[in-house]
Amino acid sequence: MNAIVALCHFCELHGPRTLFCTEVLHAPLPQGAGNGDSPGQGEQAEEEEGGIQMSSRVRAHSPAEGASAESSSPGPKKSDMCEGCRSLAAGHPGYISHDKETSIKYVSHQHPNHPQLFSIVRQACVRSLSCEVCPGREGPIFFGDEQHGFVFSHTFFIKDSLARGFQRWYSIITIMMDRIYLINSWPFLLGKIRGIIDELQGKALKVFEAEQFGCPQRAQRMNTAFTPFLHQRNGNAARSLTSLTSDDNLWACLHTSFAWLLKACGSRLTEKLLEGAPTEDTLVQMEKLADLEEESESWDNSEAEEEEKTPVLPEGVGGRELTKCPADSSLLSDCGNWQPRKLSVFKSLRHMRQVLGAPSFRMLAWHVLMGNQVIWKSRDVDLVQSAFEVLRTMLPVGCVRIIPYSSQYEEAYRCNFLGLSPHVPIPAHVLASEFVVIVEVHTATRSTLHPVGCEDDQSLSKFEFVVTSGSPVAADRVGPTILNKIEAALTNQNLSVDVVDQCLVCLKEEWMNKVKVLFKFTKVDSRPKEDTQKLLSVLGASEEDNVKLLKFWMTGLSKTYKSHLMSTVRSPTASEARN
Repeated sequence: MNAIVALCHFCELHGPRTLFCTEVLHAPLPQGAGNGDSPGQGEQAEEEEGGIQMSSRVRAHSPAEGASAESSSPGPKKSDMCEGCRSLAAGHPGYISHDKETSIKYVSHQHPNHPQLFSIVRQACVRSLSCEVCPGREGPIFFGDEQHGFVFSHTFFIKDSLARGFQRWYSIITIMMDRIYLINSWPFLLGKIRGIIDELQGKALKVFEAEQFGCPQRAQRMNTAFTPFLHQRNGNAARSLTSLTSDDNLWACLHTSFAWLLKACGSRLTEKLLEGAPTEDTLVQMEKLADLEEESESWDNSEAEEEEKTPVLPEGVGGRELTKCPADSSLLSDCGNWQPRKLSVFKSLRHMRQVLGAPSFRMLAWHVLMGNQVIWKSRDVDLVQSAFEVLRTMLPVGCVRIIPYSSQYEEAYRCNFLGLSPHVPIPAHVLASEFVVIVEVHTATRSTLHPVGCEDDQSLSKFEFVVTSGSPVAADRVGPTILNKIEAALTNQNLSVDVVDQCLVCLKEEWMNKVKVLFKFTKVDSRPKEDTQKLLSVLGASEEDNVKLLKFWMTGLSKTYKSHLMSTVRSPTASEARN
């Protein structure tokens, strides 16, 4: 996580001070940066990654070099620091931890070496211990801006028998530039930082109680009430945090805790690439699932009520369990009644095209895209279901209404895919209709009746397919644009089946976007026919077949999208914008 964690203290003599901070070093150190031979290279290494890293030349300096380094350091001078303002001794190289998995280094010292980072941390320290205070002066708070970064601050008190009010004021701050990430990390940071604070307060409380037991300060101060407070302490008011907690390894432990906090907080939240808003197919599937859940709940409730009203039958009276189903099962046909098969008969659209032949497949695909009723008559239920599973991929989910296998003919308004037994009669007006295509599956007398490309398919070698319609598609008819593109993809042998499937998804999304534009233009805005014709020309869909396709696909729009458009039109802001 690109952040800085720091421990701050409000000194009674010098005000807010930064005691200890841990930074993240992402890039490895350049070769030769740690030799100290070239100061320019060392300074460049310190400025990489926004000045976060601290080069090994600075960390491994000698005491003499440390004095010169302190003179140019952005931190406060020795004269402006007391024991309470200092964490690491002069010349201390600091602490560093290596994460071998990610090649990240966590560096801890009292102040950031880079002047810009020092200024950011310094400002956050001052604000956390002065103006940005939560009620009670102890607890978490969030503040910041785009220029100086955003800060999660948790203020707390540490017991000190020599301090004014017997306690000193500290804060742990987390600074980063990503506001959303920091806010999302609030619960995690609050829990972990609260744990660090509890440990510090527990250690300090033990020291405080021991000192109070040996030499109570309250009675001593009451006896010297008129002596100036600072004067009676003889200038020893400032005490280091290691003295208050009686822990010589305090800073090493804090470095470990801060480094783990940065690593854990950075790994718990990951960014995911969103491909965009949900597609119409996704919205329709969600709506169908919600309808199914509501319908199942209503049936469960009705069955429970009937069980309460039904008298208990005496023992010995046998009966059969009656399963109830809704009268209109067309809604559930493609979801609830669709049974999985052990083996796919038709493997893909390309496979079906090879089996039926190019002319018959084009006729069938044209009727499917136009929304006409497709009837398959066969004794093999698995074959019919396999054909419908393949053909439905050419349509949006909202346009698919399937009755897999029925013992009687169903009207076109109930389904556009209907499976029938060969002995089921079809009305004469349906057979002569131009809005119906029928695929009859007969038992083949010779295997040579099948196309050459399917001779090795044993599951289809025994069938013969006859495709008929009251209005056959002429061979020279242009047809809808999407049909021509689908056939071009199917005939291109350089494209695999998976690639063809993705092409089909892209084509459906392209034409569904055109459907959305046409729906808003005609149904919502109520534009005249002349403007609609101009729009169709712009969309590249002015041909008759394309217009029919768009009107049929319009029925597949989700209720969510339609209600959103209608609510937008009815809102006051939308009406003002139109006026």
